Amino acid sequence: MQALRWISGFTLLAFVACSKGESNRSTDTTQTASSTATSNAACGGDNGGITLPAGFCAVVFADTLGHVRHIAVNSNGDVYVNTWSGPYYQGPTHPGGFIVALRDTNNDGKADIVRRFGPDVSQHNGGGTGIGFYKGALYAEEGDTAKKRIARYTISTDSMTPTGAAQVVVDGLPANGDHPMHPFVIDGSGNLFMDVGSATNSCQVKNRTLNSPGHTGCPELQTRAGIWKYDANKTNQRFSGAERYATGIRNAVGIAFDPSGQLYSTQHGRDQLYDNWPKLYTSDQGQNLPAEELLRIEQGGDYGWPSCYFDNKQAKLVLAPEYGGDGGKAVGECATKKAPEAFFGAHWAPDGLMFYNGSMFPAHYKGGAFIAFHGSWNRAPGPQQGYFVVFVPYSGGKPVDPSKSEVFADGFAGANKQPDAAAHRPTGLAQAPDGGIYIADDKGGRIWKVVYRGTAK
Repeated sequence: MQALRWISGFTLLAFVACSKGESNRSTDTTQTASSTATSNAACGGDNGGITLPAGFCAVVFADTLGHVRHIAVNSNGDVYVNTWSGPYYQGPTHPGGFIVALRDTNNDGKADIVRRFGPDVSQHNGGGTGIGFYKGALYAEEGDTAKKRIARYTISTDSMTPTGAAQVVVDGLPANGDHPMHPFVIDGSGNLFMDVGSATNSCQVKNRTLNSPGHTGCPELQTRAGIWKYDANKTNQRFSGAERYATGIRNAVGIAFDPSGQLYSTQHGRDQLYDNWPKLYTSDQGQNLPAEELLRIEQGGDYGWPSCYFDNKQAKLVLAPEYGGDGGKAVGECATKKAPEAFFGAHWAPDGLMFYNGSMFPAHYKGGAFIAFHGSWNRAPGPQQGYFVVFVPYSGGKPVDPSKSEVFADGFAGANKQPDAAAHRPTGLAQAPDGGIYIADDKGGRIWKVVYRGTAK
């Protein structure tokens, strides 16, 4: 097995990089060839600017698409991505809709047909993150800051675009506050599991304010900060608190099934321990606490937010300062909450999650989890971190070591890891039919396809 780089807290050890990838072409044609065959993507150039373990290489599948969030791959290999623009992501837009369909007609790892549909991007404060296929139909989060929904499109594999108007599957999704996105996954029976992030950082009476206590009972938990379950076979469902499946999850942008069908999500840990509670935390603790998490989602499970956070130094859930915490010593009710399966450095922002079940990569990767970390914004005065894709090895349905993960792909941000200056920020992950994986970026609008060309198995 090739040498790999490991994360443990914030310690990063050297790894072996592979040969580099090449730049992308992206033009619209009228070809309709399927891209399900094994990719012939070449290993040359600079991997589109990223580094990978030995034997792997990347080509730029598509570029400058807008703020690309999550990815779905149709049974014929066509790639679909959701994009979003709004208060946090102002920038260049493209004519047409927020949903982008891409096809590689000659299996060289690069999209040569690009088509757009869905709500027009001229609305600007719209689009979404969640996207997925079920029974040949495309499901996507769409809407604006006033109202969000999950819509269903019947897709023509000839034209790559819808054959009719979208149908509303779930309407009235919360779209205000700190975390307005709704990633989701759909299982083989049509159960749609959707993240609804919290509206605030830690359910304070005054959000993100010095010494402000938490709301008693946190009323947000009725309609925010958890996983909701709906039926992908039905239309015109209305969002309500009744469909809550799991609770206490501040912001689960990454959501996926493992190869056995077990539901997992990531969790963005809370911010501003030092900024809001300087008598209890040092500046260093504010930078390096709390952990980001990988959660095994169970029906009725309570994962702790807002009264608890996971301390990555002590490797346990502790009581939050808004709810009587004393800087990480007290555990209190957190002893009854569900701890993560694996944990990571603070403020890295895990935005994409997928479990690998392909045959292209070496056996080491089979059944393990890939996580795309969007990158931090709030570690000042320390350096920002994240902006990479990590791999969590699994054995027997559990992480090999919950405190360690391998850096799989790095170099997305470039020389400057400030959010506004970073070249690229990983957000979405998906597996291709040939066993390669796609990685999306919502800063530069780039999609990479990563393939294995080594000999280890």
